[in-house]
Amino acid sequence: MSSDLKFPPANDVAFELCVNGERREITAEARTHLADVLREHCGLTATHLGCEQGVCGACTVEVDGVPQRSCLQSASRFVGRDIRTLEAFAEDALSAALREAFSAEHALQCGYCTPGMLITARDIVRRLPDADAERIREELAGNLCRCTGYLGIVRAIQRVQKTFHQEGAHEY
Repeated sequence: MSSDLKFPPANDVAFELCVNGERREITAEARTHLADVLREHCGLTATHLGCEQGVCGACTVEVDGVPQRSCLQSASRFVGRDIRTLEAFAEDALSAALREAFSAEHALQCGYCTPGMLITARDIVRRLPDADAERIREELAGNLCRCTGYLGIVRAIQRVQKTFHQEGAHEY
């Protein structure tokens, strides 16, 4: 007797994530990392996979307001957490200023590190308004870029720090 019923493989789990303000029902292998779920199940491809060991920072997303690597833990561990990918910041004034500054300061080349770098840069501007170049470089230590040499990235962050903190633009 044949059945039309389809069951997920035994090692799949079903769970719900809050991604970019939207509830998403996910069914994936229990060991599937958050980055893979974001890309493959949610279609959010700004989250890049580089080293898949938490070293390069290309997979950085914001979890509960804090930058975090999305390649290190199973997605099911993020149930009940607020996950925001770079796509969530499309209309965000601070992110727009960072994108513009990255372009103006030549902080972009191949672009592979850029999504994670922008998430981290946004955090730096919000959390450390008076960070000097040395502190910014320390904060960026978990985001590797093979192309730019970081000078443009640091200048871009400093440019946005001035705009958002010295001119009083705090809508972020």
